[in-house]
Amino acid sequence: MSEAKSGTAPTVLRIVLSKRLGALRKRAGVTFDAAAEAIDVTPVTIRRMEKAEVGLKIPYVRQLLGLYDVPAGEIEEFIELARTANRPGWWHDYRDALPDWFSVYVSLEDEATLIRTYEPHYVPGLLQTEEYARAVLRAGLGRGADGELERRVALRLKRQELLEKPGAPALWALVEEAVLCRPVGGREVMRGQIERLFQASTMTNVTLQLLPFEVGPHIGAFGPFSLFRFPMPELPDIVYTESISGASYQDQRPYVAAHLEALDRLSTQAKTVEETRKILEDARKDRI
Repeated sequence: MSEAKSGTAPTVLRIVLSKRLGALRKRAGVTFDAAAEAIDVTPVTIRRMEKAEVGLKIPYVRQLLGLYDVPAGEIEEFIELARTANRPGWWHDYRDALPDWFSVYVSLEDEATLIRTYEPHYVPGLLQTEEYARAVLRAGLGRGADGELERRVALRLKRQELLEKPGAPALWALVEEAVLCRPVGGREVMRGQIERLFQASTMTNVTLQLLPFEVGPHIGAFGPFSLFRFPMPELPDIVYTESISGASYQDQRPYVAAHLEALDRLSTQAKTVEETRKILEDARKDRI
């Protein structure tokens, strides 16, 4: 995966099936050119199918699996999964307010078993109150976009249901202490947000650690990033970084390893879970 700025966002299942399709081609010893000739497309199309950059067209997939000598029973199972993968996710209902590069993020978040994130500026989206989210999103959109703003707030709240559902992922968030000091939305909004963070810190699937000012310079100072881990063996860990105009999704091993090491180092520099909870409790009292 790499830069994601336009085009149809793949679901995690489509990514997995695309990788599996590539593995089956290699196992059969079929070249890109031979696969392309078999279904009358270009080799580039085959490469894009295997990178999940285009949808998996069922007739093409069926012909390719036959070419790769996949047993009939496995072909039908693959086809059924491909049909499921081609269906839009729940976030499709919010496509009017969701940049395509971020719909990939929502897809990954929805299927991950572990989400590790470092946030230097704001409370992570999954832990924001409605009022805090509105203030943060307002800063990005500016005035005169009230309709879009409310749709984005609704999407953020919908995403948060993830943490409460059966089989919810584990969320491990490293948040700079500066986040508690930055006034977002005013005193009442910050009081509610700190209360929300304290409550989240007591959830069994949430690990929250604050990075205090006293740490000084550290490896995370370059900006926020997140790492996703999945239950599917075909899908490696994926690192997400964001900029003003788009996002980057990387699964190359050296890149992922560097970010995983950064998260590990930051977690040892941060306050412990218990210390973080005490800081939040004190901050909550200060704002009453």
